[in-house]
Amino acid sequence: MKFGIDRLLAEPELRASLKGRRVALLAHPASVTADLTHSLDALAALSDVNVTAAFGPQHGLRGDKQDNMMESPDFMDPAHNIPVFSLYGEVRRPTAESMETFDVLLIDLQDLGCRIYTFITTLLYMLETAAEHGKTVWVLDRPNPAGRPVEGLTLRSGWESFVGAGPIPMRHGMTLGELGHWFIDHYHIDVDYWVISMEGYAPDAAPGFGWPIDRLWINPSPNAPNINMARAYAGTVLLEGTTLSEGRGTTRSLEIFGAPDIDARKVIAEMQSFAPQWLKGCHLREIWFEPTFHKHVHQLCHGVHIHADGPSYDHQAFQPWRLQTLAFKAIRRLYPDYDLWRDFPYEYEIGKLAIDVINGGPALREWVDSPDSTPDEFDATTSVDEQSWIEERRQYLLY
Repeated sequence: MKFGIDRLLAEPELRASLKGRRVALLAHPASVTADLTHSLDALAALSDVNVTAAFGPQHGLRGDKQDNMMESPDFMDPAHNIPVFSLYGEVRRPTAESMETFDVLLIDLQDLGCRIYTFITTLLYMLETAAEHGKTVWVLDRPNPAGRPVEGLTLRSGWESFVGAGPIPMRHGMTLGELGHWFIDHYHIDVDYWVISMEGYAPDAAPGFGWPIDRLWINPSPNAPNINMARAYAGTVLLEGTTLSEGRGTTRSLEIFGAPDIDARKVIAEMQSFAPQWLKGCHLREIWFEPTFHKHVHQLCHGVHIHADGPSYDHQAFQPWRLQTLAFKAIRRLYPDYDLWRDFPYEYEIGKLAIDVINGGPALREWVDSPDSTPDEFDATTSVDEQSWIEERRQYLLY
């Protein structure tokens, strides 16, 4: 199997139209070739590619920023003597000045297959700005490690944000290159857009499904340490809108959740009692952990580890978004007055609860907080959105 970057390097004919044009790269630490050379270094070493600038998304080109809303500065790359522009610093959209440094932008970003992961919003912003400035955009495509399954409510109108690029379900089941085509059609973007597709990508095939097992995993962001996290992320990211720890400050962030004042054993039992059908395809394990930073720092937390790997993993049955929603519901049923929802400007959105910004509307929170809500009614609403997206995305799938 070859990723887009590896094909571009190995097949000179794919690079032919770059000759004589200034090339920029949008990348992060996981932007590496099959032999783990960073894509910026690999492209700069080519005699027929003139790399004149680079861009870094959230967490930076180097991936040095641990938490959300930690901004990265612009800088000069010391090895290649080119400017590196931050798209998560003073600006989220590229400036006119930065757009004048290139003719063709190559985007080589490892995504996690989740609407809230901000790299897809950065893709949208780049497509829109490239259209305004007459620039060409290429996506060097990479696998979606969460595979093809779709899950979650569609983002509602008026809830667009940096973690909500459009009416997409939480787990969208597309690659970055495929999403680019959808963005262009949905938002009517007049841009010169190309995808260097992968070779041999089989997103439904075991044992790796969305990820080839012979390819090393590199963190695309500091708290994305492995495939288990990538599979669970469409659910565990909801924890960022709660007072529960998502494991930041531990070695298994966004695979676990907990707090000092919950009984995780009771929470698991309540989840199994209330909606056992939402727990298929994975294994839940009671754990204890003490974060070294972030929520509940230096406090012993009782929690749950979600194992979406090993012999208990069923790729088609696993529903991380429902699973995490069920955990909130279990806590609400066990502790009706629990201070669950975190109130702060998530991704700079003022006047909205973080959980609603993350989920693209208030429906999930309202279901959790309603004493009479049932799993069936939640499924009924969500399934309509999921089936609609499966049909809508069909024409954009490249694999």
